[in-house]
Amino acid sequence: MTTFQVPERMNFSAVAPKILKAVLALDSAARQGLDPVLVELVQIRASQLNRCAYCIDYHSTDAREAGETEERIYQLSAWQEAGVYTLRERAALALTEHVTLLPGGVPDEVYDRAAEHFDEAELARLIAVIFTVNTWNRMNVTTRKTPGTP
Repeated sequence: MTTFQVPERMNFSAVAPKILKAVLALDSAARQGLDPVLVELVQIRASQLNRCAYCIDYHSTDAREAGETEERIYQLSAWQEAGVYTLRERAALALTEHVTLLPGGVPDEVYDRAAEHFDEAELARLIAVIFTVNTWNRMNVTTRKTPGTP
């Protein structure tokens, strides 16, 4: 089987190390106190929506290392129809989709559902995880970072 390798446009981390360091710090701060599996599910789902192959691969690996099952990773693109996610995870995934796509904003219903499952500090960190993974996605899609590259 022949595969098509999309050429990387730039090694962003080498060209802009201060920016990379700042995003890494934001990413680390956002994750604090949140369930690592939930964080990875959110990051995979945002990456699916943004079509970031590098991040889908990266966060799927991290999710497995955090104890996530293959079944739940595979079903994530259809999470609304899958019966394998908790109400808390479903609230986080709904918020992820709305923050990522911003289809006219985040509806009160989606925000309120998330607020039922996360205290205010957790919700702030969850929102930060979502916008941080969107930053990573945009860096990696724009520069064509491919799975398996450092």
